[in-house]
Amino acid sequence: MATKRRKRKNQRKAAVKLPLFVVILLIVLAVACYILYTQGFFDKWLKKKEIVTDDLQIHFLETGNQYTGDCTLIKVGNTEILVDAGSRQASAKTITEYVKNYCSDGVLEYVIATHADQDHIAGFVGNSSVKGIFEAFECRTIIDFARSSKPLATKSGNDTLYKQYLDKRDAAVAASEQTVHYTALDCWNNANGAQRTYELAPDITLNFLYQKFYEEDTTDENNYSVCFLLTQGNNNYLFTGDLEKEGEKSLVEKNELPRCKLFKAGHHGSKTSSNDILLEKIRPEIVCVCCCCGSTEYTKNIENVFPTQDFCDRVLKYTDKIYVTTMYSDDESTGNHVSLNGNIIVSSNGGEVKVTCSGSSEPFTKSEWYLTYRKKAA
Repeated sequence: MATKRRKRKNQRKAAVKLPLFVVILLIVLAVACYILYTQGFFDKWLKKKEIVTDDLQIHFLETGNQYTGDCTLIKVGNTEILVDAGSRQASAKTITEYVKNYCSDGVLEYVIATHADQDHIAGFVGNSSVKGIFEAFECRTIIDFARSSKPLATKSGNDTLYKQYLDKRDAAVAASEQTVHYTALDCWNNANGAQRTYELAPDITLNFLYQKFYEEDTTDENNYSVCFLLTQGNNNYLFTGDLEKEGEKSLVEKNELPRCKLFKAGHHGSKTSSNDILLEKIRPEIVCVCCCCGSTEYTKNIENVFPTQDFCDRVLKYTDKIYVTTMYSDDESTGNHVSLNGNIIVSSNGGEVKVTCSGSSEPFTKSEWYLTYRKKAA
């Protein structure tokens, strides 16, 4: 009898131990799977079904000089979006000539100015011999920054470039009943006729994101940058202007950011943008940098000239597919600049994403400049 009781007792103990062991095993497996998933280990087996859409082209333009500046043309069917127009007022000529190859009707359905720095808005203004973008094209929907710390007049009383931008923008709105102007905050709030999301084609959307400096003051003009996500089926493409670390932190906290096929490098590949807090979230596969690589325009410290060492080290944790528009040259006959990757075109129909360059087709990480002045992240 005692033997039977001991047997039943041992059976009860085994019954208790087995579920506990199973629970521990399941917890360990769940943690392991989560870690592997966040590192992208399962991506090649768990890919979402590819969605075929209209063709999408994203052009990162050279701006025609040895200065760093942003200009991007996005084309979906007969819809064109121009994002920024740097680097100098004379760049309007280079930009206009390029865009007219793709915008045959002279209408830019959307124009986005991310923030008020010269290397992003100068081409919208133009100069006495070159029409600015607001005059060279009919701009239907103009979306720009909600705030700026720029003055309207210089110390000598002349209009600043920022004031000229405002005047040219407002003149474009007044000249056409079809032209409207919104801020990024209007878009986020779906206010004053603006929309948070614009459908460009079936399954291709332009989505404006929120970050706190749309509503808060900052001493860094870069942090006023307009941020948006271009979504094509399962593919995502992120643009953040010159957003800096505090802005990127807010962007991550305030939005559900997906993994991105493409990231337009923040602030031309500076050491203060494209930070880990953002990169860890979006895990980009392709990164395009609009800058004049190697130029000492802002600093003579080789570690900090664009694209900076810190930027390269952070991005290389995720991808070596980094592309850079222009490179500085000591040859004055070339205007002190030559193409690195040149005009960079990223294209897709919702499936595979291709990169085509007017200059070198090799990623920046294989360029002589990179191999000479940058080292691969450990």
